[in-house]
Amino acid sequence: MASYVVRRKFLATLGGAAAVWPLAVRAQLGERVRRIGLLMGVADDPEGQARVTALKQGLQELGWTDGRNIQIETRFGGADAGRIRAHASELVALAPDVIVGQTTPVIRALRQATSSIPIVIAAVNDPVEQGFVSSLAHPGGNITGFTFIDFQMVGKWLEMLKEAAPGVARAALMFSPDTSPHYYVYLRSFEAEPRSIAVEVTAVPVRNTAEIEEAFAKLGREPGGGMIVPPDVFTLVHHQLVIRLAQQHRVPAVYGFRAHVAQGALMSYGPDPYDNFLRSASYVDRILKGAKPADLPVQQPTKFELAINLKTAKALGLQIPDKLLALADEVIE
Repeated sequence: MASYVVRRKFLATLGGAAAVWPLAVRAQLGERVRRIGLLMGVADDPEGQARVTALKQGLQELGWTDGRNIQIETRFGGADAGRIRAHASELVALAPDVIVGQTTPVIRALRQATSSIPIVIAAVNDPVEQGFVSSLAHPGGNITGFTFIDFQMVGKWLEMLKEAAPGVARAALMFSPDTSPHYYVYLRSFEAEPRSIAVEVTAVPVRNTAEIEEAFAKLGREPGGGMIVPPDVFTLVHHQLVIRLAQQHRVPAVYGFRAHVAQGALMSYGPDPYDNFLRSASYVDRILKGAKPADLPVQQPTKFELAINLKTAKALGLQIPDKLLALADEVIE
């Protein structure tokens, strides 16, 4: 009887230990666990977590489950360049099979930290101009992935802003030159293009919240001002402040992310960021199965969304045209 009790206790202990066995031990028992690094440029908030969830969903659909045959090491940079560099070094030191990164500061930091570990870009603007890849068709190094927007989007945002708010005569393109320096290039490219919309567009670089507040106050002092808030990790981290100031100073603004419209932004047009992360899983899968980043062409967004908040439009005294409403994927009343 005594030996039976001891055996039961041993089995119970063994069963409990199995639930917490480290992945490395489980790998030795017959299943090789792959390690994936994930460095997010954004904050660890609901939007950031939703992007992580989209990547994990995409991986699971391809047979990769975190905690079973992969281990995902996730870090959030929160638009802090120093923290991003530290996290990049930390992840590279773990020697993962592949690293997934998002935003310009993240890819720049990862590129400086390793030239051998495969890197999949989940979302970055113009990787060729920024020197991350040789070309979209032939990346040429250890980096490939998915772009987010190109300079032609500046024209799209301006067109939609002018349609929603015909009184706009001056539009400011707000971004951080530290996290999104490419918007200077986009603006120069846009200005070189012939266009029919008579709206003056200027760059409004911001590096801190005080400069965001100053930009909106200046734009709101006179009628005819509008704001373009493109995808940029700095303004994304501070999007609630941006939305509040646009309402406070009665400045019509168009944004790059649909999620902001539900929080009070007037309108948004741009790719679905969650779809980008979902699609990124396919490249992680291919690399884990032996593909080289240099052989995987950089892909562009395939899914764009328009969202409009009629409550915000009414507060700004705007009547959104029916043809614009008909194009919207989401209308909040």
